Amino acid sequence: MLPFKLNLLITHPLLTLIALLLSTLTVFFVQFLAGKSRRRVFLVDFACHKPPESQKCSRESVVNRARQHGLSEQNLNFMAKVLQKVGVGDSSYIAKSIMCDPPIFTVEAAREESETVIFGAVDALLAKTKVDCSEIGILIVNCCVFSVLPSLSSIIVNRYKLREDISSYNITGMGCSAGLRAIGLAKQLLEVHPNTCALVVSTENTTGSTYTGTESSKIIANCLFRIGGSATLLSNKPSHRESSKYELLHAVHNQTASSDLSYRSIFREEDAEGHTGVTINKDLLAAAILTIEQHMKTLGALILPLSEQLLYVKNYITRRLSRAKIRPYIPKFSRCAEHFLPHVGGKPVLDELQKNLGFKDAHMEASTMTLHRFGNTSSSSVWYELAYVEAKDRVKKGDRIWHIAFGSGFKCSSVIWRALVDVRGDEKNPWMSDIDDYPVNLDNSGPFPYYFQPAKQQ
Repeated sequence: MLPFKLNLLITHPLLTLIALLLSTLTVFFVQFLAGKSRRRVFLVDFACHKPPESQKCSRESVVNRARQHGLSEQNLNFMAKVLQKVGVGDSSYIAKSIMCDPPIFTVEAAREESETVIFGAVDALLAKTKVDCSEIGILIVNCCVFSVLPSLSSIIVNRYKLREDISSYNITGMGCSAGLRAIGLAKQLLEVHPNTCALVVSTENTTGSTYTGTESSKIIANCLFRIGGSATLLSNKPSHRESSKYELLHAVHNQTASSDLSYRSIFREEDAEGHTGVTINKDLLAAAILTIEQHMKTLGALILPLSEQLLYVKNYITRRLSRAKIRPYIPKFSRCAEHFLPHVGGKPVLDELQKNLGFKDAHMEASTMTLHRFGNTSSSSVWYELAYVEAKDRVKKGDRIWHIAFGSGFKCSSVIWRALVDVRGDEKNPWMSDIDDYPVNLDNSGPFPYYFQPAKQQ
């Protein structure tokens, strides 16, 4: 027998909706009061590095280079199949060190790659914003696998002669979600440090992460990752309000590293012959969806329309109290933002994400086209996606942009922006020279040549 009050709620749907409405409004009211006490954070502008045409490398060229360096025919066939199905096209870029014959995998070569990408992105950003380096009081750099002395953040401070009292952070080992984690950190710092700017630089180092062994689970990363990087300027200065493109609304992060399945799903380690590489485990999709589902519980309360929240909670209560088998209600997350920009990951991950969140192909266009054109540039990929929709002149004043990224750990991060103006592509946008050629049709036939354990349906 159910308690009287609970039974009353179940038998009177109107009372149930009123109770849910009051609880939801209470949450919104608390969030509103908290938001009023914080400084507003603006995205002044961002820039993505675009390598020279000489560093373009087709899928066939990737396989041929691997053949020249002694990879077996079995491994070469596997690479060719992965390249065909992973979503990367024939116009992505690889590092100069990898194009050498033989490739150069020294620390000096890796440092040169990072400096070229970082300086290219930061130079373009400073040229666009006209911000003086003395205005930058916070610097955050993230690169997962490449850690040097001095750090990448120190390299930037030295190159641009940034202030001696700058708050400088260097993030490593946090995978493809680190770029949005860095944005979240910048948001927290800007909320307490008045009248300053934050420079966030996101990149990865392919020279230092290329796998030279023969294990299939590690070869996948060679097929997927490409050279790239981004620089983003955030500000809490009221004077930057008029010159900024976006306002930062929310930054939400979670991880499931306490789960062994999630922890081991992406793992950098040595193979039996001592070659270091990133293992992409068969449990990757299951770990990703588990983490993203938990992420949505927090994010949904912030960004879902009230009607969707009420439908979800009502369905949840009914399923828990009813003996009948009722399908879970999947909120319409497509109503949360005008532009959905998930980290490109790889086509199997994007397909699973699309299926679980109920997005249409049109919602996935920016991510799939970025994967095809630039490959997986790790944490900077979400900025190439935003550059894509800007180049298409699709961002209008008031539009919400949803960045979401996921990576090793397993981690998931979301950042929500609101456009302050109609945004147009500019000459430094990496898409401008070939934006009219996109979108392109992708080959979706046939299975991916590596088995991933499917995510469990709730």
